[in-house]
Amino acid sequence: RDRDGELDLEQICKMVDAYLASGMNYFDTAYMYCGGKSESIVKKALVERHPRESFTLTTKLPQWMMDEGIEGRDRIFNDQLARTGAGYFDYYLLHSVEDGANYEGYVKYDCFNWAKKKKEEGLIKHFGFSFHGTPELLDKILSEHPEVEIVQIQMNYADWDNPLIQSGRLYEVLRKYDMPFLVMEPVKGGSLAALPQQVSRIMTQADPNASLPSWAIRFAAGLEHVMMVLSGMSDLDQVLDNTAAM
Repeated sequence: RDRDGELDLEQICKMVDAYLASGMNYFDTAYMYCGGKSESIVKKALVERHPRESFTLTTKLPQWMMDEGIEGRDRIFNDQLARTGAGYFDYYLLHSVEDGANYEGYVKYDCFNWAKKKKEEGLIKHFGFSFHGTPELLDKILSEHPEVEIVQIQMNYADWDNPLIQSGRLYEVLRKYDMPFLVMEPVKGGSLAALPQQVSRIMTQADPNASLPSWAIRFAAGLEHVMMVLSGMSDLDQVLDNTAAM
């Protein structure tokens, strides 16, 4: 963002170009990111400036924004096609599936079957969900929905045994189903880029050339079945550091 809190398109274009130049091509957005502006910025910085086949684009359906109920699925989806101008989505995720209202809402509005139809229409290439729930719910969903092709979970070395996040147990469920998955929060909202001195000293002694975030990125990338590690990068230096680590 620039000083007025607006998204800095020029800076974002430089970040997109540097990322693609590194040989990587996966972009993640969602309907409500950046106050609803993220998908439109994707159109300006990526879709209008690079060939469609040169990148992979993922966005997400937010159940809590489907105010009018079942019709909300198509309203939001058509909005997303218009905002991004992408023509289709390589991956489409039910956003933030968790125990309680969110998961029940996706079931109530028949979003799993709906997504299968969108796949048949060629508007979605692959279907899945991002997840913030318990290992028990993850197991239940994957056992009941074999059409799911991808899951996105929060995972980093600090949350592996965290009783709230339970990254380690979620990982075991995904392995049980041989499910490829996407890692979000590998640097835990940036907190693993600024570590206590006694921790950072150990890492720096082990490899003076490796940045602190690169340890977190490589931890996530080294796990079996990980398809992609997503990092929320705020400036060009972070893009260059993350792509170098990978």
